[in-house]
Amino acid sequence: MDPVTEDRAPEPLTEYAHRLTRRVRAFDRRHPLLWDLHITGFWVTAALIDYVGGGWRHIAHNLDVPAWLLLTLSLGLSIPLLWRRTHPRAVLVAMAPFALVNAWTGAALQAALLQLAVVYHIALRRALRNLWWATALVIAPVLVSVARHGEGTWDQQIGSQLMSITVAALIGITVRTRRNYTEALEDRARRLETERDQQAQLATAAERSRIAREMHDIIGHNLSVITGLADGGRYAAAKSPERAAQALDAIAGTSRQALTELRRLLDVMRVDEQNQADLTPQPGLTDLDQLLDGVRSAGLPVHTTTHGIPTLPPGRQLTVYRVIQEALTNTLKHAGPDATAQIELSYEDKGAVTLTITDTGNAGRTGGPAPGGRGLPGMRERTALYGGTLEAGPRPHPEQGWRVRLHLPEENPQ
Repeated sequence: MDPVTEDRAPEPLTEYAHRLTRRVRAFDRRHPLLWDLHITGFWVTAALIDYVGGGWRHIAHNLDVPAWLLLTLSLGLSIPLLWRRTHPRAVLVAMAPFALVNAWTGAALQAALLQLAVVYHIALRRALRNLWWATALVIAPVLVSVARHGEGTWDQQIGSQLMSITVAALIGITVRTRRNYTEALEDRARRLETERDQQAQLATAAERSRIAREMHDIIGHNLSVITGLADGGRYAAAKSPERAAQALDAIAGTSRQALTELRRLLDVMRVDEQNQADLTPQPGLTDLDQLLDGVRSAGLPVHTTTHGIPTLPPGRQLTVYRVIQEALTNTLKHAGPDATAQIELSYEDKGAVTLTITDTGNAGRTGGPAPGGRGLPGMRERTALYGGTLEAGPRPHPEQGWRVRLHLPEENPQ
């Protein structure tokens, strides 16, 4: 395996550090005030230790600063850190007078360096243009100290303070960039998850629509055939028992065919990968003769005319089959007892096909399928999958009956 592309497990120490960081951040999000109190308490304690222990005397310019002033400066430079995350600019402004007094008196308390922490939070949480006046505010005490006490050169003092401010600001900008990048990744992951859920919902809706079309085609057609056979058998029972027996046999065959197709559809709906190889394929043009025989046995004479050689893929074959099935079912329902049907199929190159189905109907027939039915919308949905057109309506005067015309264009090369 290529060492460059090999996925390596994180080191135990790195993984532990990541877990610890996530826990600390989660605790901070849940209890921000508690975390701020801990951090502020730490720096207040450090400032007081510097004051009480006399550590400030090692770098001070003036050792005669009153104790009460040292305590005030220590608290004034550390306590405002409690609001450093929510109001960093106000905190820096509040600390500025204490920093100036600290420089003027020569106490030079180390707590003045806490201004750099506030600069970090300004770079992290506020517009970067705020760094200009923040830099001037932090450098001002240095200028006062150099002018009043004259220790070190101007370029050394100012250069050192500028370097400290730059480092604090760069750290804030780096953390801010990293945080923005992480938030962008999380937002993208959320949007991808939402899009995935939406795609799943759309796929579910499309599958439900497909199942509804299949159920309509199977049940509607076969029940229409069974109804026609039952009506014919009822009239033939008294005069011709043999014809009535034939009608009963045809009803039994049609019922078995409908049950077989329903079981096949229900099997497809089940999530059972072990049985996928045993599923019967959807009907195609090879099953058209069986469909027409069932319609003819129900009492509807059907004549077919075919032009060209059928070279359609299974999806297009199913569309042609279902359109013929639906059209003949509507003819059985609405055309009357003496109607006939004519099917004309024209196969063209590259999967193009034109189908025309006409019936003679009766003089009192004024429309096709009942309003609100799924037959015609289902045919249009199937046709639209292949960019085809479907026309359904009464035949032009003076002809009687109904006409359905389907055209599927050539397949687009992939």
